[in-house]
Amino acid sequence: MPVYRPPRIAASEIAPEGLYLNRRTLLGAAAAGLAYAAAPKAFAAALPAKPTDYQVTEKITTKEDATTYNNFYEFGTGKSDPAQNSSAFKPTPWRVEIGGMVNKPMVIGIDDIMKDFTMEERVYRMRCVEAWSMVIPWIGFPLSALLDKVEPLGSAKYVAFETVVRPEEMPGQRGLFQALPWPYVEGLRLDEARHPLTILATGLYGETLPNQNGAPLRLVVPWKYGFKGIKSIVKITLTEEEPPCTWNRAARNEYGFYANVNPAVDHPRWSQATERRIGEANGLFGGARLNTLPFNGYAEEVASLYTGMDLTKFF
Repeated sequence: MPVYRPPRIAASEIAPEGLYLNRRTLLGAAAAGLAYAAAPKAFAAALPAKPTDYQVTEKITTKEDATTYNNFYEFGTGKSDPAQNSSAFKPTPWRVEIGGMVNKPMVIGIDDIMKDFTMEERVYRMRCVEAWSMVIPWIGFPLSALLDKVEPLGSAKYVAFETVVRPEEMPGQRGLFQALPWPYVEGLRLDEARHPLTILATGLYGETLPNQNGAPLRLVVPWKYGFKGIKSIVKITLTEEEPPCTWNRAARNEYGFYANVNPAVDHPRWSQATERRIGEANGLFGGARLNTLPFNGYAEEVASLYTGMDLTKFF
């Protein structure tokens, strides 16, 4: 059976490896290479690296670890299942419906998304955390740039997301006993969605986003736990009411709407005060144990979004 993939993106067409692995800066990337593998390399080379205030200095996780140790229940509940079971998934052609409380609802293809946001594409070196953590150089663009295209109404307060349902391609969505109700859904408050650190990722490590990591379009919100990172998005809806979220709906006492990393609030079944860094020095469970930081280390950038909120209640 043929494997359907978007055009392969060479790292050299986006940014030199030495740049996107740099320890001190988030880097400018040539998004023309993101949209079309045949884009001129000269254009890519012309875009300068652009330092920002958003930096992660930790050692980058290896691509092997980041693409073989994943949560993507549509392909199975084991960490290796997504890489092993997603080869039949077809991430192209792809269309995303954007609507709800907006002036200009639209259905947009992934190629048009790539084309429209070429000059906004960046390499974002971000720390992502669940009960374990990784540091990944995502390729993407701010979600706010896509929201601007549809012009949210003043009454819009939340952004809802929905994953594709294709049981013929996603083995976790078929059978008598399924881990979760489908489609997978998530949500953010509008101000969270518009924060510069909230991105839609289209690739990683200088390459097209693999199936197991959420091809062709996934959400990355680095100050929240990983279940907020909804993958293979087909629908984005602006709403006035707080939208449902899959894990909050499945286990309300364990997973709240906000999912902000807060080491002071334990999960009912385990402590969240420490995390395991995948791929680093061996610890009790095969990875170094680190103290979990409030907002996953992004407190300076995002804590003001939650001023006055009880973050033990709104977890």
